[in-house]
Amino acid sequence: MNLLVAFDALINERNVTRAAARVGVSQPAMSAALSRLRTLLGDPLFQRSAEGLLPTPRARDLAIPVAQALTTIEAAMLSPPVFDPQTATATFKLGLQDYPTQILLPTLLEALQQAMPGAMLNVVAFNDRDAAVGLLDAGLIDAAIGVAPTGADGRILTRPLLRDEFVTIVAADHPAAACPMDLPTYLSFKHVLVSPEGQLHGIVDQALAQLGLQRQLALTVPHVFAVPEVVARTGMAATLLERVARHAQAHHRLALFTPPVTLPAMVFHLVWHRRSDRHPAQSWFREFIAQQSAAIE
Repeated sequence: MNLLVAFDALINERNVTRAAARVGVSQPAMSAALSRLRTLLGDPLFQRSAEGLLPTPRARDLAIPVAQALTTIEAAMLSPPVFDPQTATATFKLGLQDYPTQILLPTLLEALQQAMPGAMLNVVAFNDRDAAVGLLDAGLIDAAIGVAPTGADGRILTRPLLRDEFVTIVAADHPAAACPMDLPTYLSFKHVLVSPEGQLHGIVDQALAQLGLQRQLALTVPHVFAVPEVVARTGMAATLLERVARHAQAHHRLALFTPPVTLPAMVFHLVWHRRSDRHPAQSWFREFIAQQSAAIE
């Protein structure tokens, strides 16, 4: 590439010193480039004369194609890329945890078909929040939606998307469903714990531990959307996100309560790698995801 730039400068300036100044290199460097060009092309390219360097026929033949090539490359490098979702084709690789797969994906895909007919969406599932970082680093996904990773640094960017509150669910026909869900009633249940990372305690257990209390766990599962049906068929209780309970097929067979311990809201984030931060198609896709998430909120 540098040799082509040097050739273009020489063909226009017909002088090694002026060509070097035009490119911003030293005269010896330009002379070395000319020597390499002559060896590469097997032609002297320029002959010295009283009028300066005169191009050989081979050099004249190359002048226009090289100039056109450099102009095309310069335009591609300097002009901002234009992205039109209605005409563009692209495959987006999106990592999703269980919650956004169920809550956001159907809405997202329906809207994407209208906004970008040439788009293909490749969904990659992950459970552990920090797995998204490895997938992004490896280029296996373009972006992810899940709980914000704990191991993110300057190369990983995040944006909050979805917020949800916790509710406690029990079977609607359970005797306790007719009573307030106070702490003693809550602790009388056997509980289901949702733990994508496979842990045996969660934020509920942490809140109870601060009060010197402990609940009895009967089941731990990695996938939250299996829980409402389990609770509807058993005498167990579960504390999970409200949208999960309200989207469940078993919703009409459940009773929902505010948990008797204070729990923070859960926030799901859009996560992406800094290297794709300014890519036109990726930027458009991330903004599109944010818009569809806002519509759900």
